Amino acid sequence: MSETPKRRRGDRRDAALLRETDALHFIMGIIYPHRADNEAYIAERIDLEPIKAYLAKKNVEGIEFKYTFFHVIVAALVKTITLRPKLNRFYANENYYQRNKVTAGFIIKKEFSDGSEEAVALLDAAPTDTVDTIHEEIRRRIYATRHEKKLNTTDNSMDILNKMPRFLSKAAVRFIRWLDRHGWCPDFLIGADPNYASVFLSNLGSIRLRSGYHHLTNWGTCSFFCVIGEKKWTPLYDQNGLVAMRETVDLGFTVDERIADGYYYSKSIRLFKHLLAHPELLELPFEQEVDYD
Repeated sequence: MSETPKRRRGDRRDAALLRETDALHFIMGIIYPHRADNEAYIAERIDLEPIKAYLAKKNVEGIEFKYTFFHVIVAALVKTITLRPKLNRFYANENYYQRNKVTAGFIIKKEFSDGSEEAVALLDAAPTDTVDTIHEEIRRRIYATRHEKKLNTTDNSMDILNKMPRFLSKAAVRFIRWLDRHGWCPDFLIGADPNYASVFLSNLGSIRLRSGYHHLTNWGTCSFFCVIGEKKWTPLYDQNGLVAMRETVDLGFTVDERIADGYYYSKSIRLFKHLLAHPELLELPFEQEVDYD
């Protein structure tokens, strides 16, 4: 993913049409046109001890915005998608596309209270980025959300629709959905919408909830959803059959089964887990290959 290829007829602003694909992937978008009807769910339990040791090294005394498990998981997902590009594909309007860049989306709550507002965030990741650039970008987004009145154009557009008369806002949303289906939505409407991300993350652990299933949506293009659960202590066996209590976190992945086969997903999850077991690899550029087989 070095340079964005020249746009051709049939391409979208955010993705290139996959023209030379096999017959199965061509036909699947036609006979199974809706993303939410093609979900597959993957559950994984992650041993957090290697990440805890890594964070202890990163969070030196005096650092203002500390590195967290969330930053490491986001960076590991972005590197996985960078190295496994089929994860960055999607179907829209019965066509099969490859995104031009890797992005990660999530929700930011301004404060932990019932009446607090939520804002959306969408991070662009370059092939040369690392866990440190992801950490800094998340810090910048959280600070901006919690200290500025205007969050982003996507939030502001939703506010405008919410204030319109109901019949006008419904008609406007129907028109926007038609634009979305064809990839013609302008940036001021969907520029920061996580539903257009390569991966959409929900950190339920931050609000003390367990991991679980989360649906995909037919709005947008996101084909990969990750739910992060609450940390917990779990008895784990080592290779000698001995049991030790380790801090773990459960992750739930909901994916569009049309964009890749089971073997590809399996190998991608192995890479992701390898990165979490060796988080120092995330300090290398995301485009740099790692040996995980």
